[in-house]
Amino acid sequence: MAEKYYAYAVARIRTKELGLLKGAFLEQLLAAKSYEECIQLLSEKGWGDGTTMDAEQILRGEEEKTWALLEDLVDDLSAFDVFLYANDYHNLKAAIKLVYLDMERPEAFFSHGTVEPETMLQAIREQEDSLLPEAMRAPAKEAFDLLLHTRDGQLCDVVIDRAALDAIYAAGKAADHPVIRDYAEMTVAAADIKIAVRAQKTGKPLDFLQRALAPCDSLDVEQLAKAAVEGQDAIYSYLQKTAYADAVPVLQESPSAFERWCDNRIIREIRPQQYNPFTVGPLAAFLLARENEVKTVRIILSGKWNHLREEAVRERMREMYRNV
Repeated sequence: MAEKYYAYAVARIRTKELGLLKGAFLEQLLAAKSYEECIQLLSEKGWGDGTTMDAEQILRGEEEKTWALLEDLVDDLSAFDVFLYANDYHNLKAAIKLVYLDMERPEAFFSHGTVEPETMLQAIREQEDSLLPEAMRAPAKEAFDLLLHTRDGQLCDVVIDRAALDAIYAAGKAADHPVIRDYAEMTVAAADIKIAVRAQKTGKPLDFLQRALAPCDSLDVEQLAKAAVEGQDAIYSYLQKTAYADAVPVLQESPSAFERWCDNRIIREIRPQQYNPFTVGPLAAFLLARENEVKTVRIILSGKWNHLREEAVRERMREMYRNV
């Protein structure tokens, strides 16, 4: 895409960035006396259509707005496929299990993927691998066969989750812009760390970890797998030697604290794109910023709905792309 085209698209994004939520507004949401007051505050910011109080409907609407904007700005959205692969592989898992159970549950699928859920269902039902992207074919067959022969849904998930990470990483490696490459690296590394920690707590063997962990440049997954078998302290000791040493005290705090740390790190890394007018970077950064604020609003609304303590909600809140 020519620099002139990027400059136009980024100029449009700059005006949309002015509407991104700031930390001060999130504090206002957090201080609201009720779920209903939160919805009203969001409505005043243009969230929702004023006809529903349902949080998920409002949040899905905001996600739709983001993708509609990108579709309006960019003729070819393939540069953003890396951000859709998580949805794709979630949908693949859903398709495999629905076919196995002979069920129809359209609500099980996420919107915004690179492959239509109906195509996945057809591919699994008819065993027509050619209907799927090449990278999906082998893991889809392996996962479905495992489910048929072992009835082990978790093992099916491991195969598909690993394939998702591999797809994200491959897309990141092939990307021209560092924002996309960094996003893929961080996403895969964070997933590997979470897998290792969960596997250690549940006593998973080495062969499970070797199957589940996805290679990436910033981690030696063989060492991470061996550390997870040895114990929690071994995981922390290994991570201290990596770019994720700062994550160790966060991991010791709680899994949700680590999730927050990962999201905040991505936001900090993409902030410089606010000053880069000639590449796809600001568009990718805006997409991630919108996903981040939707996630944070979901956390606050869930807390209000369930009458959680303010401190419990605050510790899960993410940093915003625009702090001021």
